[in-house]
Amino acid sequence: MQRRTFLRGSAVAALAAVPLGTSMSLEASAADKPVSTLAELQSAINAAAPGDRIILADGTYTVPAGGAINISGKNGTSAAPITIVSKSRGGAVLKGERGFVLANSTNITISGFAFRQSTTLEIPVTCSGIRLTRNDFQHADAGDKYWVVVRADDTKIDRNHFHNKTTTGIFLIVDGPGSTDMAQRTHIFRNYFSDHSFAGDNGGECIRIGVSGRALSAANAVVEYNLFERANGDPEAISVKSSGNTIRYNTIRDSRGGIVLRHGNGSRVEGNHVIGGLEGIRLYGNDHLIVNNYLAGLSKRALVVGSGSTRDHNTGETEEERRGNDAVDRAIIVHNTLYNNAGSLSGENRTYEPRNVVLADNLLVGNTGSLVEMGATTGFTWQTNLLWGSAANGNIPAGGFTRADPKLVLGADGVARLSAGSPAIGAATLTGTSVPDDLDGDPRGSKRDIGADQYSTAAALRHPLTSADVGPNAT
Repeated sequence: MQRRTFLRGSAVAALAAVPLGTSMSLEASAADKPVSTLAELQSAINAAAPGDRIILADGTYTVPAGGAINISGKNGTSAAPITIVSKSRGGAVLKGERGFVLANSTNITISGFAFRQSTTLEIPVTCSGIRLTRNDFQHADAGDKYWVVVRADDTKIDRNHFHNKTTTGIFLIVDGPGSTDMAQRTHIFRNYFSDHSFAGDNGGECIRIGVSGRALSAANAVVEYNLFERANGDPEAISVKSSGNTIRYNTIRDSRGGIVLRHGNGSRVEGNHVIGGLEGIRLYGNDHLIVNNYLAGLSKRALVVGSGSTRDHNTGETEEERRGNDAVDRAIIVHNTLYNNAGSLSGENRTYEPRNVVLADNLLVGNTGSLVEMGATTGFTWQTNLLWGSAANGNIPAGGFTRADPKLVLGADGVARLSAGSPAIGAATLTGTSVPDDLDGDPRGSKRDIGADQYSTAAALRHPLTSADVGPNAT
């Protein structure tokens, strides 16, 4: 019997059929300022007050070379932002060298545009509270490498579509002021990243949060509920090069890139689905929590606990040392499901081995190779992991696992979950780490199950995302 019903609300399903260019929510307001030329748009921005909504008529607008749409010294409020919006989603197409240029502005929302420009859209440090929502980004491949760069605090990037890049470069970068600090509290959610086809060895991430020189700075960014498909421009679809970030509830499907904590410390990777691509999650640095992730059908390594060319990054190291890999220390890897991957749980063999890592209550199922292939380690804790399949156990210590059939059942959404009578039910033992719910959003309760899934007969609250759940028309 199928354990769950895969539900998608009828409203969400209906949104999937709504194309760009459809006006769905622009009800008339006394604050509306309709404009139909670039000159009128600039005049309306110059005169804008909190709560104003400037609506640009549908059409194609080419910004002259050397020109821009300037938003300078304009301040909305959190309750009454200044909103600049296309009349219909994707209906106002911006071409030319440059589009919006922001400076010294707060609480500005830019919504519904189709960006076809050739230079980077930057949110500079002199701004805050900027929101990019429901836009369609497909910059000119011959233009700037980077499409959107965030340097300001409290930026929201939501419900956009970034797509179709064939050259080196990154869809979305979060940086910050100076050379070592990070923009604070960036929230990236419900976006659709697709079809980055750059074939080089690196340099084609979808999202990069920080860079090596900023690794020790906390960004407190949250990246959640985003969908990545055919993210093939780099082995890192989400590249984290700063500290203190949360990467949760995202879906990466059929992609070369995975989730990589490349630099930095103290990040949380939770409840992500990585399905049918090359690699899943790879981590370096200290004090990370990797919990409730579902990694399935990957043709290379599902989960890599990285070794280092250095033990710990520090403020006194050289630039070359900073670019190196920082060995993992004190990570907690708990309640993950690794299902039918070519390579399951893996290590590396650089000079500095990972130390004091806890691997507990994980479910590893596979039929090829070995389920655990760690390099040198020191002080690892292996506790109540459950292994199954015709793959060899590998070099997991004998006391750190049991081997038994977890009685998995594939749901309508393609996710393998526990069924009644599974030996994983109630068998988790790790204490001291708060894991209140599971991959699906079900409460863990006092008796936790091994793996990402807590057995339940209720419909899943979370599931692998589809294009109906993200992008300009998402709820």
